[in-house]
Amino acid sequence: MTAKPQLVLDLAGVLVSNFSSTFWLQLSKGSEISFQDIREQFDEIRKDLWTGKIKEDDFWEWMSLRMKQNNKEQARALLIQSLEPLPGLNYLAEWSEIADIHILSNHCKEWLESILERVEPYTKSITISNQVGLRKPDIQIYQHVGKQFEAGQTVVYIDDQEKNLKPVIELGWNTLLADKEHKWIEQVEPMIGMRRRTFD
Repeated sequence: MTAKPQLVLDLAGVLVSNFSSTFWLQLSKGSEISFQDIREQFDEIRKDLWTGKIKEDDFWEWMSLRMKQNNKEQARALLIQSLEPLPGLNYLAEWSEIADIHILSNHCKEWLESILERVEPYTKSITISNQVGLRKPDIQIYQHVGKQFEAGQTVVYIDDQEKNLKPVIELGWNTLLADKEHKWIEQVEPMIGMRRRTFD
């Protein structure tokens, strides 16, 4: 029996939306800090948040120092609501019949629970950066996922950021850049050897 291809998918920008401008705008409303400034400051601590050096509670404390009247529970609910499902999520069941699906995401797992509940039934593994202390594009996080693959298996990795695709080329993985129009979805099936069923 031929080994199944391995399909490795990013979450944010591929199966679920990235943080929207609306989220940052709502969060900065009534504060002296602009939404642009808070986004830039978030970029400065993102690495530590994504690798688990900063815990979720520490992040909200960091936010409260910068925001007026920052209600943690409201802000958290707002953040989770801003992570909307993308069309790729609807194809997981179909793809999982042909390929083993693995999730590999730079994120805070605590914010992804409702999304992961939808994803989990179709996946062989889920790797969230703040749980393993590594983040993309560090080659070690890809190697961590790759330990589950057998030699010679076809691996297809999909991400919405080109910088995250580059390291896996030396691992022999095939790559696909997820575009904002979701045209990448049409390219998945040929890459994992899936043939459309035809009916007479």
